[in-house]
Amino acid sequence: MHTPISRRTALRAAGAALSLPLLDAMTPTFGFEPAEQPKRMVLICNALGLYPPSLFPKTPGTDYENTEYLELLKEHRSDFTLFSGLSHPDQNGKEPHDTEMTFLTAAFNPGQGGFKNTISVDQVAATHLGHSTRFPSITLGSNTRESQSYNSNGVMLPADNRPSRVFAKLFLAGSPEEQRRQKRRLAEGRSILDAVGEQTQALNRRVSGGDRKQLEEYFAAIRTAEKELDASQAWLDRPKPEVNVEAPQDIAEPSELLGRIRALLNLIPLMLQTDSTRVVSLMIQADHGVPNIPGVHGEHHPLSHHGQDPARIAQLKIIESGILSTFSEFLTQLGQRSAEGTRLLDHTAVLFGSNLGNANAHDPTNLPILLAGGGYEHGRYLAFDQDRNTPLCNLFVTLLQRMGVETDRFASSQSALTVT
Repeated sequence: MHTPISRRTALRAAGAALSLPLLDAMTPTFGFEPAEQPKRMVLICNALGLYPPSLFPKTPGTDYENTEYLELLKEHRSDFTLFSGLSHPDQNGKEPHDTEMTFLTAAFNPGQGGFKNTISVDQVAATHLGHSTRFPSITLGSNTRESQSYNSNGVMLPADNRPSRVFAKLFLAGSPEEQRRQKRRLAEGRSILDAVGEQTQALNRRVSGGDRKQLEEYFAAIRTAEKELDASQAWLDRPKPEVNVEAPQDIAEPSELLGRIRALLNLIPLMLQTDSTRVVSLMIQADHGVPNIPGVHGEHHPLSHHGQDPARIAQLKIIESGILSTFSEFLTQLGQRSAEGTRLLDHTAVLFGSNLGNANAHDPTNLPILLAGGGYEHGRYLAFDQDRNTPLCNLFVTLLQRMGVETDRFASSQSALTVT
């Protein structure tokens, strides 16, 4: 038998409190040019998918004929591979769009009773790299703070959706007073964690075995946070890189879908060139209202559920063509050669895809997946079985291995996917 603990119970130190998780007992970089180019990863998800008939060719291989959408990417044909027949198994969610939560994690049955998300592939890579860069990863969102990045405890990492704030975090030093406040906040955070650690033994004696296990996981997360604080403190003493570009202006209007996406994508080459991070994720989110794009009169989300209405499909294709054209501009930036003759794209694996293969039916199979750059052999369309899909996590394993992560498994993977 254990003594009930109030839900308000917290570990307190120095006038601050660290709230506990809900337990059973509570019920009534500094910029530089590395000698060797590091491997990088950019993961982009268009949460409302892509209209399949306009994307996938009729025949696989290297001599595929361009489709309506692939024509928008034709200048990059030798730099990307298109996949079909990939998906995550067991994605029957509580709500139709719950698969947004699991595109990078592959956790089973998102949103259903007892569901707990797992670590996302970008965070596996970020954990492996640690603080070799100022930011182990950068998470971006086209409209809200919602993201598809989850830490090892299955907790979502909030996205940055304001380019001005991202730019400031990356490249603006801030005033001396702001820097002092930041150092003070880090020091206070560390002192709280140190102090509450002394109270854990007494708390452990008051809870059941199940609660004790949960507390062990909770304090493991605190120990990870301590390491993060130490690393953050070290980077505070290093100057941020200088970039010869103007700080971007935020676009307040959500309907400016393409402008908001472009503003975030324009920052990614700067992040990678200055080695401020090597892992970036971007979620192109579902709700922007009626996009301010000529020829579009309906909201993006309802148009994705077109019901085979030709007029609605036509508007949907205008939106998706705009998104793919913006993505093409991004690949062009990464493909530009430096004075040394190198291309960021050759050392950066860029995955563009979606958690929905057919948004009209909320179908999470046969996902549209495009992999560009990263030093792989490209210029192909690889079509896997449409009825018995290959796990998308097989490709994730391949990406992790190229990032230097020594693993042959991730989530639902069966093996690494061969992409030479």
